[in-house]
Amino acid sequence: MTTIVVFSHLRWDFVFQRPQHLLSRLAQHYPILFVEEPEYDDGAPFMQRSSPAPNVTVCRAHTPIHGAGFHDEQLRLLQPMVAQLAPPGEDVIAWFYTPMALPLLQALQPSLVVYDCMDELASFKNPPKQLLQRESALLNTADLVFAGGPSLYEAKKNRHPNVHCFPSSVDVVHFQQALDRERVHPQQADIPHPRLGFYGVLDERFDPELVGEVADAHPEWQIVLAGPVVKIDPERLPKRANIHYLGQQSYTVLPDLLAGWDVCLMPFAINEATKFISPTKVLEYMAAQLPIVSTPIADVANPYGHVVAIASSAQEFIAACEAALAQTPEQRRHMVEAMLAVVAATSWDNTAKRMAELLESAPPRADAAADAGTNAPAAAMAPAAGVVRVAMPGAAGAAAASGTAAAAAKAAPRRA
Repeated sequence: MTTIVVFSHLRWDFVFQRPQHLLSRLAQHYPILFVEEPEYDDGAPFMQRSSPAPNVTVCRAHTPIHGAGFHDEQLRLLQPMVAQLAPPGEDVIAWFYTPMALPLLQALQPSLVVYDCMDELASFKNPPKQLLQRESALLNTADLVFAGGPSLYEAKKNRHPNVHCFPSSVDVVHFQQALDRERVHPQQADIPHPRLGFYGVLDERFDPELVGEVADAHPEWQIVLAGPVVKIDPERLPKRANIHYLGQQSYTVLPDLLAGWDVCLMPFAINEATKFISPTKVLEYMAAQLPIVSTPIADVANPYGHVVAIASSAQEFIAACEAALAQTPEQRRHMVEAMLAVVAATSWDNTAKRMAELLESAPPRADAAADAGTNAPAAAMAPAAGVVRVAMPGAAGAAAASGTAAAAAKAAPRRA
């Protein structure tokens, strides 16, 4: 039996996106232990467990330490808890979404290390100061690197010998529920048409000024924005009578939102935080067969510019929305044909299957690759003062230290 232990900067119950899509599918073959960032609790440290999906266990440590995320001060409490996650003797695959959790690798002695790079986290607002160093250490340690889009692949392909591009995909069946345009989401039932909508996180990647200009240009248009506000001042968001904030929505009701929209918006700012993004929602919008207007995000414009209207200025964005609302039946037919061709070529099921094949075919870890302490720059791996570091042995060293049982576990097939 092989367990995948995942370290994530995103909580499972946050916006349903790449980690949840992939891991809920990989859970058909492997038990998944999803380790979230710790939560402050002034009592004794403990690990809270929950099961939001079959064969998926979310592990959230509660500690009396205020350090946010996988902070160095948390490590001395997290390491023993992480060491006890997988059953004794079980083969472990360590899977990272955040390099900041890399020091916790020492507690696992995994047979495989995977870095699923879904964002360039160092480009986001207020990144941890160790992030770049720790990512370099993770790239030196990982056996497999998955890049979440073409731009990320180009940025990582020369930094690791085994990088694979796995762009965002789509659950077509789920989002084609929106083709029943009679579906109603109660929060927008009383909002008149035309409705131009966006769902997703409202953070530094979102362009509030652009949305304000669109709303001002056409007061009769209703702008529907569904998603949590994160890391930006809510006062920066435009306030207009025709802009409607619905808050975070569950994945299950997204088709109900789409069914009531006339145009789908992707009003991303063009900045460092959006340079490498590969938005999952573009394919979800296509599955709903609705016209899409986007700013010139590279991983949208390059592969999908023949389907998505790309607008580089507020004036172009407004004009593209006007054109979308004025589509003739013939224009819509051609648009739908192009969208169907795109979404037919990908699915989360196929992406997860291809990833599982790479996990199965990966060779055993070499001594140098397994020794995170040897490969990692000292500044990247070193925890704060007072945290005990235990060097993780290489594959041969682990077998020698743990005996034939550990060696047998490493030789066992990774899939249950």
